Amino acid sequence: MAEQTHLSTRTGVARTPDPPLPLWSTIVLARIRSQLVYRTSFALNAVGSFLTGLLEFVEIYVLLAASPIYGGMTLPEATMVFALASISFGLADMVFGQMDSLPSFIKQGQLESYLTKPLPLVPQMITSTVQLRRLARVLFGVIALVVSLQFLDLGWSWAHAGIIAGAVLFGTAIFSSMFVLAGGCQFWLLNGTEFTNAFVYGGKYIAQVPGTVLLTPIRVFFTFVIPATVTAYLPTLILLDKPGPPLLPQVLAWAAPIFAVWSWVLALVVWRAGVRKYTGAGG
Repeated sequence: MAEQTHLSTRTGVARTPDPPLPLWSTIVLARIRSQLVYRTSFALNAVGSFLTGLLEFVEIYVLLAASPIYGGMTLPEATMVFALASISFGLADMVFGQMDSLPSFIKQGQLESYLTKPLPLVPQMITSTVQLRRLARVLFGVIALVVSLQFLDLGWSWAHAGIIAGAVLFGTAIFSSMFVLAGGCQFWLLNGTEFTNAFVYGGKYIAQVPGTVLLTPIRVFFTFVIPATVTAYLPTLILLDKPGPPLLPQVLAWAAPIFAVWSWVLALVVWRAGVRKYTGAGG
């Protein structure tokens, strides 16, 4: 039977049905192997990524060294917020961080080569290079989480494990959508990387600190528009049994799946609108 094809409304190129998952896994594994060929370079990059996470934590440590309470939290409690946010952002950055390269792809005309291939655009972007070294930042987050749990002595329970796993799962989903949203905005803001970084990496910083230290407008924006506070601070409130500040009650943490869906809907709407608007590097 002849393979079914259809005409892409975006490029006018005949497309085959989406490739099976094994094809994508083969591509990803090939990217990973290519990085491991140069082991010294990979190790140095991984160490650099780990140290980046350490330096980010030092900033919070310095704040708490001057005052034992930061945003209503002790050092171990604030460390838990930082750790959950770091793990989720690190995983999202490893998979979707390539969306930051979209401006250079547009300027070089490389995006056209993706659009003319019979493959979905977003998977092509995220498999163009898989930065395995970013796992080192995730590793630092895991270490920080384990240390904070030891100091807090919360005790083991399946409920606590489920809350932590859910925080990482939905936090990764939310941060991933932020990368896609930033990529979509680049179709309108060709040189607007600084603008998109404000809510991607700014959102990461917001997620790493207690929500009580945020001004009310920032708290509202990074909860109900870009749900960064949902990724780590709200789950930590549940684990610590804290009520939360105004506009950030503990109960909002249970709506993390809804926030994740909302963030992806927003990201995909902007992304698809940007792809439809794109007319090529030559205008």
